[in-house]
Amino acid sequence: MSRIAHVPLDRWDADLRTQSHADQATPLEQGALRMLAHRPAIAKGVVALGAGIRQDRILPERLVELVRLRIAFHNQCRSCMAIRYRAALEDGVDEDLVCSLEKPADAPDLSDAERAALDYADRFANDHLSIDEAFFRGLRRHFDDGELVELGVWIAFCVGFGRLGATWDMTEEIPDAYRGEGTIRPSSGTPIVVR
Repeated sequence: MSRIAHVPLDRWDADLRTQSHADQATPLEQGALRMLAHRPAIAKGVVALGAGIRQDRILPERLVELVRLRIAFHNQCRSCMAIRYRAALEDGVDEDLVCSLEKPADAPDLSDAERAALDYADRFANDHLSIDEAFFRGLRRHFDDGELVELGVWIAFCVGFGRLGATWDMTEEIPDAYRGEGTIRPSSGTPIVVR
């Protein structure tokens, strides 16, 4: 049971319901918004931020999903690890690739750009002060400034909101394999495919 009570959809702020398309979403897809709805202005701001990050995305869905899942592992956000987004699946993210995220440096099916993005995500989540000028020179071999802005903001969004989700223990709708004690991995069970 989540540590913050869910606000029933019929009690959500009307603008939040419209802005988030909550009426067309499953409870799992509504995610943290069910709790954020206690504070509608904050919830609407989070929805707007997420929409801004997705709008005119230039990074490949595959790369974005790999980064999200790697950060979900660091955060131990069970609901994040249990979800796969349809657009990422269509862009080549399968469960073999997800399994390779345990050791991205050794994964045979990752591009150099994906490895660099995952290294950035790892450092951001675990040792952000190690990200220095030399590290950014390496990133620039794969990404231009616009892509680096998009990647950095996506990583920050995933680290911050993934940790929030983990502390709120949002696990009601996920498969049992993702609910266990101790450290779990994105490949711990059969994931749920959403939008």
